[in-house]
Amino acid sequence: MKRKLFLTLLLVTTFFAAFSQDKPAAEKGLIKISVMYPFSEGKTFNMEYYEAKHMPMVAKFLGTNLVKYTIEKGLSSGMPNQPLPYMAIGTFYVKSLSEYQAAISPNRDAIRADFANYTNVAPVILVSEVVK
Repeated sequence: MKRKLFLTLLLVTTFFAAFSQDKPAAEKGLIKISVMYPFSEGKTFNMEYYEAKHMPMVAKFLGTNLVKYTIEKGLSSGMPNQPLPYMAIGTFYVKSLSEYQAAISPNRDAIRADFANYTNVAPVILVSEVVK
């Protein structure tokens, strides 16, 4: 019985280890565009609209250069009794920065005009490269 349990645990551990290592390797080298919405009193953010309308609209502009996108809802600060730093973060993972810029440039006005539909916050944007 102990041997069977040991073998089962070994198999499960090996399975999860194999798949958890593949994901970072697949993302390495991608360009990551993080669009962060800072929290402050009186500011609003409509997550439902952002998820259903805004992010899919931008994703469509990015076309086949887009690998994936994620949406995060801020819950708390990493330090107790500190204010929430960001209400939300939208992240796009793309293959090429120049293709990203070429896709966003002609659609910049439409993207900015849509902000009023879900927030009264000016986002902070960080462009980075996934290294691991």
